[in-house]
Amino acid sequence: MIWVLIWATVIWVGGSYGGLSVARRWQLTALLGGVVLLSHLVLPEGAGIRVALGGNFTSWAVLFAVVALVALYGRGLAWLKARAPKVPVADAQEGPFSETELSRYARHVVLREIGGPGQVALKNARVLVVGAGGLGSPVLLYLAAAGVGTIGVIDDDTVDNSNLQRQVIHRDADIGMPKVFSAEAAMRAQNPAIIIRPYNRRLTADVAQDLMRDYDLVLEGTDNFETRYLVNRVAAALGIPMIGGALSQWEGQVSTFDPANDAPCYQCIFPEAPAPGLAPSCSEAGVVGPLPGIIGSIMATEAIKEIAGAGEGLRGRMLIYDAMYAETRVIRTARRHGCPCCG
Repeated sequence: MIWVLIWATVIWVGGSYGGLSVARRWQLTALLGGVVLLSHLVLPEGAGIRVALGGNFTSWAVLFAVVALVALYGRGLAWLKARAPKVPVADAQEGPFSETELSRYARHVVLREIGGPGQVALKNARVLVVGAGGLGSPVLLYLAAAGVGTIGVIDDDTVDNSNLQRQVIHRDADIGMPKVFSAEAAMRAQNPAIIIRPYNRRLTADVAQDLMRDYDLVLEGTDNFETRYLVNRVAAALGIPMIGGALSQWEGQVSTFDPANDAPCYQCIFPEAPAPGLAPSCSEAGVVGPLPGIIGSIMATEAIKEIAGAGEGLRGRMLIYDAMYAETRVIRTARRHGCPCCG
């Protein structure tokens, strides 16, 4: 048997060095097998060649049959591969996400409630944020970090030194810069893979509908009631959900207003703006610095849930957070019959 193994080694190792093709080496192996089997079949028992070869006809036949099956399997596999249609492998940049994005959003993708489809929905989403101040700062940063594909931000204010106590998207070097451009720079530094649309102007009735119809979701975080009622009215008319947040001193509130899905609008809950002096602004009444971060982060979380279809949102509910006493409560809300906005 040793001589057969030596000759097989010569065929495969020597043939490889000698430049013999694989097919030629299989042919020589088949020839070697034929000689061995023929020797055992033709020569009488006890002949010198049979003794030198060792074994018997049956054992050699089984061995070479196994070798033949392996060879046929390999040839068949090669034939199938050759006939298979060539499917080009998509470059990572041509898919929904680059390798950098996949790594960045991995903690979202492993969440069962978001996963790959939810992250794709975030990438395809268009979200408008009204206000780039206290609430807009965490909202914009977290939406950018989460990979929301298109983020619009509208505000006509400039960065002031007094803003920096709570408006964390802006820096000392940004004082005097329009807030939307300061916010844009921070978001681009956080995530260069998203589209940012800054609107350095006040949201007014003459442009609100044309602007908002280009978005799937609106987050409102301004500190004046005129803009809040305007955003609510236009969002309700367009059937766009509006996530609204508000602050006062130590307390904040968040809700999702969506009459298109049988949830109340903002005006259902607050039919009229309070009289002057009854609801002072942050500049008049003050606000604890981290509170906008808490409420804004909740707003961003609700936006991510809304886009990805995860969990239960704040439709028909209002979350109220009292930072002074570290208390959180949720109250039920309902549409109001005869509401001038959505009734």
